[in-house]
Amino acid sequence: MLPAMPAQPRTPRRAPAGAAVLREDVTAAIRTAVFEELAETGFARMSIEGIARRAGVGKTAVYRRWKSKLALVLDLVTAVASQGLPVPRTGSLRGDVRALLEVAAHALRHPVASRVIPELLVESARNPEMAQAIKTVLLDSRNGVAAVVVREAVARGELPEGTDPDRALDLIAGPLYWRLAVVGDDLPEGYLDDLAVSAVAALTA
Repeated sequence: MLPAMPAQPRTPRRAPAGAAVLREDVTAAIRTAVFEELAETGFARMSIEGIARRAGVGKTAVYRRWKSKLALVLDLVTAVASQGLPVPRTGSLRGDVRALLEVAAHALRHPVASRVIPELLVESARNPEMAQAIKTVLLDSRNGVAAVVVREAVARGELPEGTDPDRALDLIAGPLYWRLAVVGDDLPEGYLDDLAVSAVAALTA
């Protein structure tokens, strides 16, 4: 009986070039295309074909990353929200509120965001999954910033213990959103300063 031949060393298999590798530049291009498609056509008329065409990629590149346009939009919402709002630390409640208003006004006046944000809110009224995602990812993230502003104002003695961050956010951002996103009016000079004073007065009343 012949001795067993020694096992030959196995040559590691090389993964096919490009297999399971999702290029970040392609992902970024698709996300930008989604943002622009939402602004131009709205969620209901938006299609994977249109997104792929605008991004300059094939439909396969989109489907490798997201199974549907809803999944794509929810991922976009998450990606944007994960960047977070900067927590202002000006040393005063009025300064912090004014800084928050500046950031919010900049976002709401952005030519694309000003069309995308209302579109997402309208669609969320028809789509419970999107509504929950927006609440969890966007609103809770913003409430986190409001909670820090309130907590630090309480520590400075500018607000009483037990001040509700949700109510604070309503008073700070509500009028601004109404004017820019709903009514569509521009902001007169000094508006953000006046709104900051009014919001602080309402919070401390």
